[in-house]
Amino acid sequence: MNDIVSQDALDKKLASVESITEGLGSIGYIASRRIATAIFVAENLSKPILVEGSAGVGKTELALSTAQWLGLPLIRMQCYEGLDESKALYEWKYGKQLLYTQILKDKMGDTLSDTKGLDEAMQRLHGFGDLFFSEQFLEPRPLLKALRQKHGAVLLIDEVDKSDEEFEAFLLEILSAFQVTIPEIGTIEASVPPLVFLTSNNMREMGDALKRRCLHLFIPLPDAKLEQRIVASRVPEIEERLRRQLVAFVQMLREEDLKKLPSISETIDWARVLLLLHADSLDADLVRDTLNVLLKFEQDIAAVERSVAELTRKAKQA
Repeated sequence: MNDIVSQDALDKKLASVESITEGLGSIGYIASRRIATAIFVAENLSKPILVEGSAGVGKTELALSTAQWLGLPLIRMQCYEGLDESKALYEWKYGKQLLYTQILKDKMGDTLSDTKGLDEAMQRLHGFGDLFFSEQFLEPRPLLKALRQKHGAVLLIDEVDKSDEEFEAFLLEILSAFQVTIPEIGTIEASVPPLVFLTSNNMREMGDALKRRCLHLFIPLPDAKLEQRIVASRVPEIEERLRRQLVAFVQMLREEDLKKLPSISETIDWARVLLLLHADSLDADLVRDTLNVLLKFEQDIAAVERSVAELTRKAKQA
């Protein structure tokens, strides 16, 4: 983001559920009223949003689109097992500290030459020690960067369910008070609280303490009507007939006993592939050739291939 977004402009964009729905739609994210309401409440109550749902339903895309629409910087932290405070919040610039230590060592004689006694010398050296753990040696990581944005930001804590319970507990201060405490410096509080999205694929149950601090938003797989609107928004070049047929086919696939059901992201990818292949209607051979775009496991592909002709016929009648 090159231009600073005024608070008045942000307030206008976030003034109502309807303005949020319209605004996200203007950049291609089709938000349900429940999604828009969650953003409206989160902004007005300074509450993080815990977004849950199966992979590919648009959880991460919601945060990306919100940042783009609001004109705010997006600060993203990808979670993983073993993620700790130093990677998420801050760490010290050890190389710079080492360089300054060497400089201090070389100048030690000059620095201490006019001191009177050991106590005064130790006191002066103690001052240098404090300097090494000051702002100029601090390397901010995503969480601290988000808190220090003067005009606000969108903070995406992606796949928080992949992190450890210890890291989840560490997040509580940030999510409740939008502040962090650095022992050597003190407490740093956000002047403008970021709009926070935490996403979860439900790999593990999130703790009650985290859930209490967040608004809960579950994004389900879309119905046919909504999915057609999403495809039309993301792949506007595709003709209506083909869009209707491919969505109907995907909807029927989701009724099958598959290891991984196709999500909206796979539907969009499939629409782009069909457009690339200059298709204007579904046919069984075309579907077989591109099933790997929709289905990610060979056993699912093998199971569906047996009924491709019938599913395609039904989709063309939709």
